[in-house]
Amino acid sequence: MFARALIALVLVAAGACAPEPRLAAQATAPDRAAWVEACADWDDWDKAGPPFLIHGRTYYVGTCGIAAILIPSAHGHVLIDTGTEAGAQVVMANIRALGFDPAHVSVLLTSHEHYDHVGGLADLQEASDATVYTSAAALEVLRSGRSAEQDPQHGMHPPMRPVSRLRPIALGQPVRSGVDDVAITPIETPGHTPGALSWLWKSCDKAGDCRTIVYADSLSPVSRDDYRFSDHPDYVQAFRAGIARLAALDCDILLTPHPSASGLRDKLAADDPSSGMGCRAYADSIADRLDARLAEESAGS
Repeated sequence: MFARALIALVLVAAGACAPEPRLAAQATAPDRAAWVEACADWDDWDKAGPPFLIHGRTYYVGTCGIAAILIPSAHGHVLIDTGTEAGAQVVMANIRALGFDPAHVSVLLTSHEHYDHVGGLADLQEASDATVYTSAAALEVLRSGRSAEQDPQHGMHPPMRPVSRLRPIALGQPVRSGVDDVAITPIETPGHTPGALSWLWKSCDKAGDCRTIVYADSLSPVSRDDYRFSDHPDYVQAFRAGIARLAALDCDILLTPHPSASGLRDKLAADDPSSGMGCRAYADSIADRLDARLAEESAGS
């Protein structure tokens, strides 16, 4: 049903950099309880927390308050989001703590184009010479470092350092890079920002236990004081379409750019990232928030 909105991001070996000495299957990480101990719900954006294994070859390397996801490979790593400039330093330290080298990150992916999630892209590029893959709507924001006028939160966030080596994700066009055996599917989920993306991939452990992981964008209908979603019906329609795409996904593990938005701390306290909120429940909660926001605007008009 949503096939046209799903774009296979196929990452195949191209020998872009020398193989890492330690593969993902060999990496060590603190147990999940260490992150629960160090981090609180809705914690500070830049507060350092330990990295941990999510499942298979997927690791959490973000801060306590902002997620960043590492998918390592022998010929280059994928990193989804970087946090702020200060948070990016925590992310790189966490990558090193796992036994990997930030210089081996060859693909940088984005959720939505706000400072708190991608403000550190330029720092990661300087450390790794990686290419950023993002939506067409986010390109100019990342290139200029300034939010789009169409963004409901335009003017609310500080400018970012401009990013180079940008590649747009195009419908039906596979993106190839120097990473082996990982396929990541971007899902268009505009709403929180015009260029917001969610991501889906399978992660398998050494025993062959494979889980579908979805990194679902924030999607909350938050805006500056003078913005009314109801004044932008086309934007609301695209917002609802993205929510529907997310609701239709069959995800075993749900992650979000703000980890508390999907109850990550409770999942880790149970030592089961697949527990708790899934894609359908998350999408339904966002739809309810959007409906409430539109009702509030209607009542105030």
